[in-house]
Amino acid sequence: MSASQAATDTIDALPPVAGPERLPGLAADLRAGRLLPYLGPDVLPDDPAGVPRTPEALALALHARAAVSARIRGNLWATAQSIEGRKHRKTLTALMAEIFRPPVAPTALHRALAVLPLPLIVDTWYDGAMRRALVDTGRTDWGEIQGVTRAHATRDIWWRAYAADGAEVDPAVADGWTTILYKPHGGVVPAENFLVSDSDYVEVLTEIDIQTPIPAPVQERRAGRGFLFAGARFHDQTLRIFARQISKRSGDGHAALVDPAGLTRNESRFLESAAIAPVAAAPADLAAALG
Repeated sequence: MSASQAATDTIDALPPVAGPERLPGLAADLRAGRLLPYLGPDVLPDDPAGVPRTPEALALALHARAAVSARIRGNLWATAQSIEGRKHRKTLTALMAEIFRPPVAPTALHRALAVLPLPLIVDTWYDGAMRRALVDTGRTDWGEIQGVTRAHATRDIWWRAYAADGAEVDPAVADGWTTILYKPHGGVVPAENFLVSDSDYVEVLTEIDIQTPIPAPVQERRAGRGFLFAGARFHDQTLRIFARQISKRSGDGHAALVDPAGLTRNESRFLESAAIAPVAAAPADLAAALG
């Protein structure tokens, strides 16, 4: 297939795309709590202190520290599994922490969301920018729930909860928070939790259809509300599964900020099947609308 044919196939698969005129309405729905933000790594600046912004870039960053075979190079989940299998889970965790240790400054969108009394913010990357934005507001009525690996777990655990000061707390405390920051894949702060290897996801993906790995407060707060996807890509099956299951049994009115020219066919099909309306706008445009 030629490049021009591939481009045509991608364009043909696109659902109708709205323009920036949708942004004021989306911003109003966020302020009112009718929409919940679902953030991906593309909300970060182009060079976020050297922190990778895509699964593929993170796979290569891991490979640079612990070489893997050419067959799986660029595949994050397989690269992480190879390192875990050959060098131990502690090595994988240490490498992930090293990669994400440089602090990432919050963007205008992070800061605009942090001041809103949102019931739930979903952040799907491993950096700490959204947490930093919340800390910088001085608010104390929020907390964080992170997905955790079950590797070597001695009890049935899927997530951990952390207060605004970073101290681990009983997950039941989350019911009293105004805002829950939910990091389904974990995060470098405050405790270096990472879901990243194939083995991490085997159990999660086995159970996720019946929602076991998704915290009860997250399930409760999504009810009756839609999601606004910003900086999130869906070109990988794992990313699509998480987006679909986290938004399961939520309300309607989902939207996603996209670059129409960059959407893959799988992404456009996913948006259509999940009833997510694409909006041709960038995260910075949403921040301006919220400002």
